[in-house]
Amino acid sequence: MNRPLCGLYAITPETSDTEHLLQQTQAVLAGGACVLQYRSKLADGLLRRTQAEVLQTLCRRHGVLFIVNDDLGLAEAVGADGVHVGRDDAAVTEARQRLGRAAVVGASCYDSLERAREAVRAGADYVAFGAVHPSTTKPGAPRAPLALFAAARELGVPRVAIGGIRPDNAAAVVAAGADLLAVVDGVFGAADPRAAAALLTGLYPCA
Repeated sequence: MNRPLCGLYAITPETSDTEHLLQQTQAVLAGGACVLQYRSKLADGLLRRTQAEVLQTLCRRHGVLFIVNDDLGLAEAVGADGVHVGRDDAAVTEARQRLGRAAVVGASCYDSLERAREAVRAGADYVAFGAVHPSTTKPGAPRAPLALFAAARELGVPRVAIGGIRPDNAAAVVAAGADLLAVVDGVFGAADPRAAAALLTGLYPCA
């Protein structure tokens, strides 16, 4: 990974309406998101491939990193910039082997600094902690204390905060040391996705 990661990390919501998803994503990217993760747990394989392809094209146009959630095959098929993996530490190693050294590989570490250390040792480019606030996307997710971001500075990789982040509560998360804010509903569910994305992006002088 050759570029610094800092700012808004947008994550797509579940939807079968590809055209609406594309319109919303255009607004979010115009608002300044530096990373887009395609996350779909419910769509069939054909819809996932279609959505991933159009989003990848859009991200390339905007110069935004395109990450696929937990699907190495799909990431390979559409030429994604990388993949985000969950609890299985071995998945980081497998992702690196399959996608190559240039790919961005991120790992969910929940509320665990030790899990983050293991992920970095396995080759993760960034680590994600959360939920930092109650999450509608993952209601049962463990809560990650904000102090975890300062402690994780030792890892030397970007620290991503996820879970219930909105423009009205994000400043404290940034102040705690999060390098990126991973947001679903806080931007895609906003009345004005572009404005919400711009507010979150504006919290980072690097963005």
